[in-house]
Amino acid sequence: MAETASQSRHPWKFFRAGGFDQVLLESGEDLLALAQLDKKLWSALSCPIKGIEFDQRTLQLIDSDADGHIRVPEVLAAVEWAGRNLSNHQVLITGAQGVPLSAISTATEEGQRLLNAARTVLVNLGKADADRITVEDTADNEAILSQTRFNGDGIITAASTDDEKLKGWIADIITCLEGAPDRSGVTGVSRAQVEQFSQEVSTWLAWNDEAFSGGAIRLPEGGREEAIQLWHTVKPKVEDFFLRCSMAAYDSRAATLMNSSDEILTALAPRNLTDAGEEIAGLPLATVTVQENLDLESGLNPAWRLLISQLRTIIIQPILGERSCLTAAEWSELKRAVQEYELWWGRKIETTTITLGTDRMRQWLTEEPDAKLLALIDQDLALQPAFEAIVEVERLTRYCRDLLPLANNFVSFRDFYTGHGKAIFQAGTLYLDGRSFELCITVNDVAKHAVLASLSRVYLAYCDCVRHGGTDKMTIAAAITDGDCDQLLVGRNGIFYDRQGQDWDATIVRIVDHPISIRQAFWAPYKRIFTTIGEQLQKMAAARSKAAEDKAAVGLMQTTLKKDAAKPAPPPFDVGKFAGIFAAIGLAVGALATAVASILTGFLKLPWWQMPLAVAGIILLISGPSILIAWFKLRQRNLGRLLDANGWAVNTRARINIPFGASLTTLARLPLGAALTMADPFAEKKRPWKSWLVLLIICIVVISAWRMGYIPLK
Repeated sequence: MAETASQSRHPWKFFRAGGFDQVLLESGEDLLALAQLDKKLWSALSCPIKGIEFDQRTLQLIDSDADGHIRVPEVLAAVEWAGRNLSNHQVLITGAQGVPLSAISTATEEGQRLLNAARTVLVNLGKADADRITVEDTADNEAILSQTRFNGDGIITAASTDDEKLKGWIADIITCLEGAPDRSGVTGVSRAQVEQFSQEVSTWLAWNDEAFSGGAIRLPEGGREEAIQLWHTVKPKVEDFFLRCSMAAYDSRAATLMNSSDEILTALAPRNLTDAGEEIAGLPLATVTVQENLDLESGLNPAWRLLISQLRTIIIQPILGERSCLTAAEWSELKRAVQEYELWWGRKIETTTITLGTDRMRQWLTEEPDAKLLALIDQDLALQPAFEAIVEVERLTRYCRDLLPLANNFVSFRDFYTGHGKAIFQAGTLYLDGRSFELCITVNDVAKHAVLASLSRVYLAYCDCVRHGGTDKMTIAAAITDGDCDQLLVGRNGIFYDRQGQDWDATIVRIVDHPISIRQAFWAPYKRIFTTIGEQLQKMAAARSKAAEDKAAVGLMQTTLKKDAAKPAPPPFDVGKFAGIFAAIGLAVGALATAVASILTGFLKLPWWQMPLAVAGIILLISGPSILIAWFKLRQRNLGRLLDANGWAVNTRARINIPFGASLTTLARLPLGAALTMADPFAEKKRPWKSWLVLLIICIVVISAWRMGYIPLK
């Protein structure tokens, strides 16, 4: 069961920010005592590795189960391991400058091994006199291990031996099996690859050296596939020739009939024989006789002469020896030999070692280098504990540098609420609409993120960000916590600066609407009223304009159709019609004046001290509901829901109150001491008729109120 805060033996310090109490981590002992801190007091219980601004290598080392999330037990295990191997725990606070060798504990075998490994690293880097080791010293494995013959990873390279023959075999194994990466960055070979290479060489040679009758094994290694293809191409034609000879021996009449007929030769005679390849190829392979002999040098069908020459060189000569003619008996012997050869070829062993050639593979069996290579691998593996300690040195330097910053963004949200630096979930700063927005987090799926993030009660602008012509892309959610949202529209462009200072083109793609500030809530009703009035006036003006255009178009058409007709006389002025219009206008003005006068009279009848209260009441009536709703929502703004939507497990209600929210969004202000010239050469010209018009309306209202008796003279 987790130990509660009251039961904890460590004297904790807390500070209040974001509406909740957060632990203050100021010493190495504070970090080491985290196991005693009640988990209910942790700001977060889990956070993803991706999408946060923190050293990814350190997070991978802490993420012991490699599930892509950092959890409380993993943080505690990292702190415990680092503390166990340090004699001075304050290095966990000051580790950004490196780990002093004197601070590495030698009380345990593990600590002694770490110290020896740290010294080995510094010696290999040419820093034998250094008294501390940094993350940068451990980051370049190639530089650390480039001077070592063995490094304990079970991979040997050409540098692992002085024997030129073994170096050659290592190169051959890498050529055939691609090799394995050594810690030094050079490609080498592993035990499994040496054993695989040896097995494949032995198996292939055993197949290649199989004994069978016919001597087919004497076919050259190169071009065996082509030889078999040639055999199946020529075999039917040669078989046809010997069968024709058998028919001639069977019946003397067939000797003439089995050869080309006079009609076929007569038909071919006048033609261009270069265009008659198929007809010529269909003729017998050679002159059919009762002797059943195929002359391999002369008398062959021109269409088959080249193929028969290749057959003689590639197949007949290796199997039967040199021949100028081929008898039926020799043909039968050749067929049996090739058939057996094909059966053997069908059992061919597929291996990449064949690229080395048979002679090179026979050297492997003769020299037996596999035992020597495996001995080198065993020698390398014997140093595995020492060189694994080098990797642990990297872990120690990274933990000493990064555990405190991680704790201040995981156990507490100190970095975020104190403003001493950006929190690890802050991706950068968005500049848009004359403001800068500091609370920007990366998002993978906008639709999925917005579902939970909308519960944060924070106004969010999701932006797609691109660099290098669109090859680099990311999406952010920017929290708008001060100012207004009048000009924040989908499609609006800004610039986003990431934590490395790189600028990205940012475009708003989605907005989650919530109140931004009390000031915005106060003016919102008036803006809506003026917007509505403006829209209605625009609609009325558009309707009047369209009506006028339609009337003008109809008049123009009528004029065109009646251009030859006499122009009718204009209608007489209708006094009654215009009198009615003027009466209606006067009635409307009078009603408006009466209403204004009534309000003004009632206001003027109030004692002077009640007049401000009346004005305040009217303002409260209009803006009050909007302000009240905004006040409640602004008090509910919650950082936790924003992070939860990104895969965090936030353990507290991390509020973003109004003053803190204002610090996350900076409005444009002139620098202190800046000189401002108020003369604007392009300012709109002021026209006094507006002021006179306002005064005239006030006078009319006052006179109307007096004539109606609302304003007594005495």
